Amino acid sequence: MGPLFFRCSQGFLPMSIDATVAPVKRAEQARGDVAVIRDLLPYLKPYLGRILLALGLVFAAKLLNLLVPFVLKYIVDDLNVEPSLLLLPVGLLLAYGASRIGVTLFTELRQVVFARVMARTSRQVTLQVFRHLHALSLKFHLGRRTGGVARDVERGGSAIADLLDWTLYSIIPILLEVLLVTVVLVWVYDWRFAAITLATLVAYAVWTFSVTEWRTRYYRASVEADTRANERAVDSLLNYETVKYFNNEAHEAARYDENLRTLEETKVKAITSLAVLNLGQAAIVSIGVTAMMWLAAAGVVAGNMTVGDLVLVNAYLLQLSAPLFLLGMMYREVKQALTNMERLFGLLDERQDVQDAPDAVALDSRRPTVRFESVRFGYDPRREILHGVDFEIPAGGTVAVVGHSGSGKSTLARLLYRFYDVGEGRITIDGHDLRQLTQASLRGAIGIVPQDTVLFNDSIYYNIRYGRPEATREEVEAAARAAHIHRFIESLPDGYDTQVGERGLKLSGGEKQRVAIARAILKNPSILIFDEATSALDSKSERAIQAELDRIQVGRTTLVIAHRLSTVMNADQILVMDAGQVVERGSHAELLARDGHYAQMWRLQQSEKAKEAGN
Repeated sequence: MGPLFFRCSQGFLPMSIDATVAPVKRAEQARGDVAVIRDLLPYLKPYLGRILLALGLVFAAKLLNLLVPFVLKYIVDDLNVEPSLLLLPVGLLLAYGASRIGVTLFTELRQVVFARVMARTSRQVTLQVFRHLHALSLKFHLGRRTGGVARDVERGGSAIADLLDWTLYSIIPILLEVLLVTVVLVWVYDWRFAAITLATLVAYAVWTFSVTEWRTRYYRASVEADTRANERAVDSLLNYETVKYFNNEAHEAARYDENLRTLEETKVKAITSLAVLNLGQAAIVSIGVTAMMWLAAAGVVAGNMTVGDLVLVNAYLLQLSAPLFLLGMMYREVKQALTNMERLFGLLDERQDVQDAPDAVALDSRRPTVRFESVRFGYDPRREILHGVDFEIPAGGTVAVVGHSGSGKSTLARLLYRFYDVGEGRITIDGHDLRQLTQASLRGAIGIVPQDTVLFNDSIYYNIRYGRPEATREEVEAAARAAHIHRFIESLPDGYDTQVGERGLKLSGGEKQRVAIARAILKNPSILIFDEATSALDSKSERAIQAELDRIQVGRTTLVIAHRLSTVMNADQILVMDAGQVVERGSHAELLARDGHYAQMWRLQQSEKAKEAGN
C-alpha cells in the first residue's frame, strides 16, 4: 500500500526535512546497524550449513568468471597467429562457453540453496514480532496507530531478505572479485594495474559510503513519513462514517495534502542526492578505467603486451566496472534494509508491562472464588481511578457492579483479565494472586461479553467459533441458539457464511452483541464477565437474552457490569460505585430499603421507563 494519509501524534509535521528526521534520529540512537545485525544472527545460526554452501557456490562462480577473460585472451592471441579455419582454437572456444554457463549455473544454484534461508528467517522474525505485539499490554495498544505498526512490520519483514541477499551474495562477492582481479593483474602484469584498481576502489568506496550515509537521513525521513501516512490511512478509513457524518471530506483532503507535501520534500531531497552520488561514482570509475586502458594500450605499442593482453585487461575492467556501479546501489539498499529492520526490531524493544512471573502457575478451577482486596489503580500514575476497592465474588455466585459513567466499573473487568497490574492491593482467584498465575490460563478461564463488540472481517460462523476455535459446527449453532441469533443467521442469504464487514459494521449493534454472547457461551468459561451485555438490545430482546444469560451463569463465578438496574436485580450482591469507590453494597431489596444512591438510580430509571411506555 502506497503512502496515503499522514499525521503524527503531535499534530501536522512541518515542511522542514530536519523536522521529519528528528524523531528518526532518536530511534537511531536507540538501535544502530551493528545491533540490528546482532539481533538477526541467532535466526541465521540454524542455517549455517546452507549459508556456507551458498557462499561456496558464489566463490565457484567468481573463479569461473575470473577464468573467462583468460580464455578470451588466448583465443585472440591464437587467432592472430594463423587466420585459418584449420587452426581455430575449438577447445578454447568450448572452454569459454562452458565458463560462462558455469558462472550462471553456480549463481542460480546459490539462489536455490539460499532461498529457504531468506524466506524462513523473514517469516520467523515477523512471526516473533507479531506474537510480541499480542503479548504487549493494553496500554501499548491503546496508544499505537495500527497503520504505522503494520507498515513497519511489512517493511521490516521484506528487508530481512533484502539485507541477506545484498550483503552475503552481492557486496561480499564483488569485493572478493576485486581482490582476485587485483591479485591476477599483479601476478600476470605489473603492480601499476593493481595500484590503479585499488585506488579506484578505495576512492569509489569512500565516496559511496560517505554520500550514502549523508543520504540515509532522507530515506529515514521518507520511512517515517510513510509510516505516518499509513497510520492516517487506516485511521481515516476506519472512521469513514464519522467523516461522512460531519461532511469533512475536504478537511481530510487538506490534511492528506499536508502529508503529501512532506513526502514530496523527502523524495526530492533523496532523488537530488542520488544524482550527486551517481555522478561521483561514474567519474571515479571512468577515470580508473581510462587510466588502466591507457597503461594497457601503451604496453601493446611498446611490445610488452599482446592484443590478447589488452582484451584481458579490458574484460576485467568491464567485469569490475559494472559491479562497482552497482556497489553504491547495493550499499544504499543495505542501509535502507537496516533502517527498516531497525524499526521492526524496535517493536521487540517495546516493554511488556504485564508479564508472567518466573514461578507462575496455571489456574485450574471450575468454580473459582474471586476477591478484590484494597485495589488501587490508575491508568496514569498521576490520576488514580480506583481507591481501595474491596469485594468478593463467591464460587458460582454473581456480583453486579452499577454506577454512573466514569465510576470505574469497566476498569474492574480489565484488571480481572490482567490487561493491567494493580497499583496497590491485589486480586486473587482461589487465593492465588493474579500476578502468580499464567496469563494464558487466567484468560482461558474467563469469558466476556463486552459493551462495544468488535468483530473480525470474516463470516458470522468464524466470529462465533472464535470463542473456541476447535468447536464443531453443531456446537457453534447451539451457542447461536442460546444467544437467540440462530434464526436470524439462518434467514440470511449466506447463512453462517455471511461476511460481517470491517469491525462487524454490516451487523446492527444488537446483532453484534448477540454474536458476542454466543461466542462467550461457546467458550464455556468458569468466570463470566458481562460488561453492559444487553446495552444494544431493545426491551423485548433484552428480556429474552437476560433470561438466557441468567441460565448460563448458573454455577459460574460471574461479574456483571451494568447501567440498567433491571438486569441485575437477581444478583447475589450489587455494588454501587462512585468516583472509584464502592459506596453501597447489598441485594436489590436491601439497597432499595436503604434509600441511597441505588434507590435514587432505580427511581430515575423507572421514571424514564414509564415516560417511554407513555410515548
